[in-house]
Amino acid sequence: MKALVQNRYGSADVLHLEDIDEPEVGADDVLVRVQAAGIDAGVWHLMAGRPYLLRLFGFGLRAPRLRVRGRDVAGTVAAVGARVTKFRVGDEVFGTSLTGSFAEYTRVPADRLVPKPANVGFVEAAAVPVSACAALHALRDAGKLEAGQRVLVIGAGGGVGTFAVQLATAFGATATGVCSTGKVDLVRSLGAAEVIDYTREDFADGRNTWDLILDIAGNSTLSRLRRALTPTGTLVIVGGEGGGAVLGGIDRQLRALLLSAVVRQTLRGVVSAEGADDLETLGRLLEAGTIRPAIDRTFSLGEAADGIRYQHAGQARGKVVVTVP
Repeated sequence: MKALVQNRYGSADVLHLEDIDEPEVGADDVLVRVQAAGIDAGVWHLMAGRPYLLRLFGFGLRAPRLRVRGRDVAGTVAAVGARVTKFRVGDEVFGTSLTGSFAEYTRVPADRLVPKPANVGFVEAAAVPVSACAALHALRDAGKLEAGQRVLVIGAGGGVGTFAVQLATAFGATATGVCSTGKVDLVRSLGAAEVIDYTREDFADGRNTWDLILDIAGNSTLSRLRRALTPTGTLVIVGGEGGGAVLGGIDRQLRALLLSAVVRQTLRGVVSAEGADDLETLGRLLEAGTIRPAIDRTFSLGEAADGIRYQHAGQARGKVVVTVP
């Protein structure tokens, strides 16, 4: 099969198309014929091997242990393992791969897949798993969001942010989005009650405070973010850039956790994993039209390196997706 692979860490220039063997299917696995695969921020970090701390978590010290990039996947079932009873060949599914989804086929544990809603296309479904689960976990689990609360979503025009605005609204909260000028109309169309263009306004100018703040892939100081929180509000840091080559954004999350122990506000990061229960929840919301993926661009498998460059540049309005013919 054709796959986008890398043999060393680096920029998107290290990626190339190669013919490799189809993955072997274990007893609890599903072989998926990939139709589309989403690009999330983690794709760049794993490709580059940065922050370096990631390499200590089993991804490979000097070179990536897994050569194929991509986690989001939507496609059709090509084969199932001996113990898999939930799926049959030909089923349309979406979920997350642990062996790389920028390929014609990928192996996925059955508990990381759910049926794709019939009224949702493969491209839209592939945009959901990683980013929407991160938004769900940040709001529901880390943020303990309650109906009636005011939520500030920083980075509202990106992959996670576009889902966070919609989910916060669906949960009965009032969402304010922070984004650049070119994304204001998109964020407003997704249900944000107010949109702050950070090139013209400062959300931390003291005029407003929020019960919950999601800072998505941001780099604001903790003191600045705290100024925009209510006295007992909650800050959830989702990813993050900066912080140096070793720790990256993890440094700010660690400092937030330490500071949270001595202040009235709750400051924390979020760890997101894409399980079947959460994917089923998102699938129902998709089917009902409660949430919809905001797709900026699609790239073919041969153009996937360009897609990663585009997503990492930070200008994408919503999600970027790789299509596999």
